[in-house]
Amino acid sequence: MAIVPETKDWTWVLERPCPECSFDPASTAYDSIPELLRRNAAAWPAVLARPDVRERPNDSTWSPLEYAAHVRDVFRLFPERLALLLTEDDPLFANWDQDATAVAERYDLQDPAVVADELTAAAEVAATAFGGVAPELRDRSARRSDGAHFTAESLARYFVHDPIHHLHDVGESP
Repeated sequence: MAIVPETKDWTWVLERPCPECSFDPASTAYDSIPELLRRNAAAWPAVLARPDVRERPNDSTWSPLEYAAHVRDVFRLFPERLALLLTEDDPLFANWDQDATAVAERYDLQDPAVVADELTAAAEVAATAFGGVAPELRDRSARRSDGAHFTAESLARYFVHDPIHHLHDVGESP
């Protein structure tokens, strides 16, 4: 059964701490992002080894496996967005429907061990990409189709909140 699609605009997390997972953008230095991504990725294999990894806590919440597959795909997407931001002038990011992807890719049926390996590898690519951005390039900008504007710096903070928040959603912390 598909989950009701998320419609919340999470860009508010760039302005204030998240009351659910406690991520605070104001206290998150850009240079800490790669380590936060790596630490987050290191926590997911234990989640994916749980016996209840495929169980949804209710009809409106993803299972830990579905969250992990989503996080893996977020780790894959954001280095692409960062590369676009760094190579084009004020690019427009293509829309990505996370809920449609979850259904089309059958997150619920994926192999947890494979997801763990893919998530870890994708996190390393993302950590390396964001870690490699020189300070003088961190103010380059890009846009989302809904009008949200990002710099490399704000994109990094917006991005890192997602896996941190979802690890919290499955009851873990890095």
